[in-house]
Amino acid sequence: MGRISHLCPEPMRILLVTPAPPRARNGNRITALRWSRILQQLGHRTAVAQEYKRQTCDLLVALHAHRSFASVQRFRQRHPDRPLILALTGTDLYGDIHTDPQAQLALELAERYIMLQPHGINELPQRLRHKARIIYQSVTPPPGAFPPRKKQFEVCIMGHLRAVKDPFRTALATSYLPSSSRIQVLHAGAALSPDMARRAREEISARPRYHWLGGLPRWQALRLLARCRLLVLSSKMEGGANVVSEALACSVPVLSSHISGSIGLLGADYPGYFPVGATRTLAALLSRAETDGPFYESLQQWCSARRHLVDPAQERQSWAELLSEIN
Repeated sequence: MGRISHLCPEPMRILLVTPAPPRARNGNRITALRWSRILQQLGHRTAVAQEYKRQTCDLLVALHAHRSFASVQRFRQRHPDRPLILALTGTDLYGDIHTDPQAQLALELAERYIMLQPHGINELPQRLRHKARIIYQSVTPPPGAFPPRKKQFEVCIMGHLRAVKDPFRTALATSYLPSSSRIQVLHAGAALSPDMARRAREEISARPRYHWLGGLPRWQALRLLARCRLLVLSSKMEGGANVVSEALACSVPVLSSHISGSIGLLGADYPGYFPVGATRTLAALLSRAETDGPFYESLQQWCSARRHLVDPAQERQSWAELLSEIN
């Protein structure tokens, strides 16, 4: 903390707006709460709300350009001279800012954008890219040791059952594994619709290697992740998945769909990518990670080399630098 204290501006009242409801366990809510704690550590007063309703604040941090647009517009109209920071999500970067007038106006109204990985800057209009700042999501791994189970090669999926996550891709891939494989897939995440819950139960019945655990408290999900040999992220789109940061912090290698959000976190040449929706390619990677020691070690070494990105001290430093720019 001493190294960054000189960057900290005068204490501010900061409101973080996220469309995620208070009891949600999704990435946006987790991010907003973590940022609130970091900003408090930097000496500021914070609050988290679903929308801006004329609460007293010196700075608004809005997560999601489209879904928080009403808050962004209301704050800018009421306080044209106060700073506004917009955190851009995956649906913003790879969807809404290209097609939605409200998301595009939100870009114009904000002084700065927070992006969770640098690859997403390419999605911004050239004239606005100077507003972007990268803040990698930090993670504190669970305390204790979580050795992998010797008789199984456990693979973790962490994410709610939503279409954009392509949540059953790994389950489908297990059908192409050899009978000798020890792979078991553990999926922690809530079903957000009855159809998704029904599909999950069908996959459990059809594919004995797949186990849907439902929604878990975050502390329990992190312990589950820490004992697994791999994390699989099969999403069609991510702004910068918090679960990849969690895997890096827990020293768990990642297999990921080849999407911009993961490239920004893991690097362009990472050997653990598969094309979006490529079931057989994912199955081949899973089998190779289980049986090819040098390949698995290469994934481990690559992820270990990027673990520094998710250090909490770095995230605090990034926030301190951003606040010093706008104050």
